[in-house]
Amino acid sequence: MNKKIRLQTLTLWDFPSQHYLREQEHAQNYKGATPSYIIWNLLQRYTRPGDVVIDPMCGAGTTLDVAKELNREALGFDLNPTRKDIKQADARKIPIEKATADFVFIDPPYSTHITYSGKENCIGELEATSGEYYTALEQVIREIHRILKPRRYMALLVSDSAKKGKPFLPIGFNLFSILSDYFLPVDIIAVTRHNAKLLRNHWHSAAVEGNYFLRGFGYLFIMYKMGKGETPGKWLDRRASKETQKQLDSFTIKKKNQAGFCNQPQ
Repeated sequence: MNKKIRLQTLTLWDFPSQHYLREQEHAQNYKGATPSYIIWNLLQRYTRPGDVVIDPMCGAGTTLDVAKELNREALGFDLNPTRKDIKQADARKIPIEKATADFVFIDPPYSTHITYSGKENCIGELEATSGEYYTALEQVIREIHRILKPRRYMALLVSDSAKKGKPFLPIGFNLFSILSDYFLPVDIIAVTRHNAKLLRNHWHSAAVEGNYFLRGFGYLFIMYKMGKGETPGKWLDRRASKETQKQLDSFTIKKKNQAGFCNQPQ
């Protein structure tokens, strides 16, 4: 790890930068790259060393890099691979046996905001105003359910869509509804967006003039695949004890004794 980081404890996540790994510097030029802090937090909470982590829309490969750093086994797929360690595949038909993954993360296209592969069968070419977009993503979600082991977690990162002169598209709510047909919800995280465009003053003045809002956050939906005999809400704790203890130690408050020395609480 290149930077000392701690687990997020609120349902609002905000990070100082896009990535914490030096290996991820190449991803700065990839539009729509997932912040590595998000993957780190998810893997720390819902996986253990040696677990199989799968990303069906791997993009810049952030999931692979963080998983490697945390000693997880990662498999990445993408319709338009950007690296040799990402295999070409359509997320609607993942070439993996059922009940293989210990954790699945996916960051799908938010309608047509970004040009990805340009291929006709790319979900990023589908407008979220059409039923085709949601039909395609339900096929992806169904595949994730197939490859995920019971009593395991998955997470999906997505943002809503708002374009000038077009209707607002609550993509997050719609996808959460689909996810809930296959998994049980664990939590919903709001992730602050640090798009470079949001730093441009004229974007904000235009938002005031046009009386609209800029997209300031994305949804991170954390879901669980139930196993036989499980009770909803009593999720299996997948954390590694050593990693968890290290994080607990980072939150320990040192107390001063009467002599002014700092001691750890007994």
